[in-house]
Amino acid sequence: MAAADEGTRGQEAGGDARAEIERLRRLIRHHEYLYYVLDAPEISDEEFDQLMERLKALEAAHPELVAPDSPTRRVGGARSGEFPPVRHPQPLLSLDDVFSREELLAFGRRVEAALGEPVEYVVEPKIDGLSVAVTYEDGRLAVAATRGDGLVGEEVTPNVRTVRSVPLVLREGAPRRLTVRGEVYMPREAFERLNEEREAAGLPLFANPRNAAAGSLRQLDPAVTAGRTLAALFYQILDMEGEPPGTQAELLEQLRRWGFRTPPAWRLARSIEEAADLCEAGAALRATLPFQIDGMVVKVNRRDQQERLGATSKVPRWAAAWKFPAEEALTVVRAIEVSVGRTGALTPVAVLDPVRLAGTTVTHASLHNEDYVREKDVRVGDHVWVRKAGEIIPEVVRVEVALRSGEEEPFRMPDRCPACGAAVVRLPGEAATRCTNRASCPAQLREALLHWASRPGMDIDGLGPAVVDQLLARGLVHDASDLYALGVPALAALERMGQKSAENLVRAIDASR
Repeated sequence: MAAADEGTRGQEAGGDARAEIERLRRLIRHHEYLYYVLDAPEISDEEFDQLMERLKALEAAHPELVAPDSPTRRVGGARSGEFPPVRHPQPLLSLDDVFSREELLAFGRRVEAALGEPVEYVVEPKIDGLSVAVTYEDGRLAVAATRGDGLVGEEVTPNVRTVRSVPLVLREGAPRRLTVRGEVYMPREAFERLNEEREAAGLPLFANPRNAAAGSLRQLDPAVTAGRTLAALFYQILDMEGEPPGTQAELLEQLRRWGFRTPPAWRLARSIEEAADLCEAGAALRATLPFQIDGMVVKVNRRDQQERLGATSKVPRWAAAWKFPAEEALTVVRAIEVSVGRTGALTPVAVLDPVRLAGTTVTHASLHNEDYVREKDVRVGDHVWVRKAGEIIPEVVRVEVALRSGEEEPFRMPDRCPACGAAVVRLPGEAATRCTNRASCPAQLREALLHWASRPGMDIDGLGPAVVDQLLARGLVHDASDLYALGVPALAALERMGQKSAENLVRAIDASR
């Protein structure tokens, strides 16, 4: 009898735990929706953390009640060795780019001529991130894949599960089968924090938030992705059970009700002229949003009109991307230094007063070669406009001559290598000036080693500038082949390295053999 009573009490306790776990899961999902989708939290971060810790404790005490879609299971699973291919239910197309009001109006005229009737448009910010397709079965996240070539992507489900703004379970009313397209991105604040951490660890910095997001989403270890603070927005239904919404505006509202974050500040335009006005005003959003945008997307609103317009093999005929011009900023050239590359080419580099540009703080800008400096007439002390070429590499666009004081100093290319003192030469027909000391110039060796370790090279994780500089300073390497003779004791003795990091680097070097 006592044993039966004990069993009954155990079942009751288990039933109480099950009910409490389900209650906590529903409550946490509700607050995640308020925070990540509606931007209207009702509780503090501390209170949310307390709910999550209570759920973790209950699941730890009752592992038989753990579910794969629990909010506590965003990070889980073993390290993957590959990204399996995933065929998308329909192609993830690119967009035709336009760069001016006139080009957008021409796009609108083509659309309206093809349809022979008035057209409304939806205008959305163009998030500068990485496209993904996310599939839900019975309202639960099943598969997530990168865009790939548009037809077939790579499965990154464990990594996408770590993105807290991607719902693991959809809200009530969502279809049983649903595939949506969205953009995974890295917020500016998270990007800056990541680069600060990488700089402190002596690792190469990411050039921009998009590159950081792409690298983070393709990590073999989901725990690394989880630490990168990614976010996501969704804007297209690729496949669903039942009839999709009749307009893009209704689609965005429906996605939001189902639990997805959608692009902020989207607007409905009654004509292509109004859409162009919204695009021009959209440039002001760049400074206000917590993530990077590189333009505005203009879409025909009605789905039946979209279907009549169709698509080419690459782009839909019912949408276009208004691309913003590259962002520029005014700053001052404090010095012009000369760097030496792995081929011996000498490159003038402007040292600038720090300035914010396209989501990062810029302190240096390439001046390419002697002819470029002469053509732009860049002098030390000049006020110059800088931008990021391809949104990545800072460069000087032009000098603000009207701000000259007369004390600016013209630049002259040195006749000796600043790294080794060897003579430099500029061959006829070449723009580059080169160091003649190919055999033992330390700057050429440093850049060659960094190129060898880079992703386009041998992709040796952990062999960044700080480590290479120490290896050279201690005479441990004289060419790339010396890397393969390095052992754990020698690497562990380097600053900021330690035993574990040294073992990881040795493994990474071995893997590149």
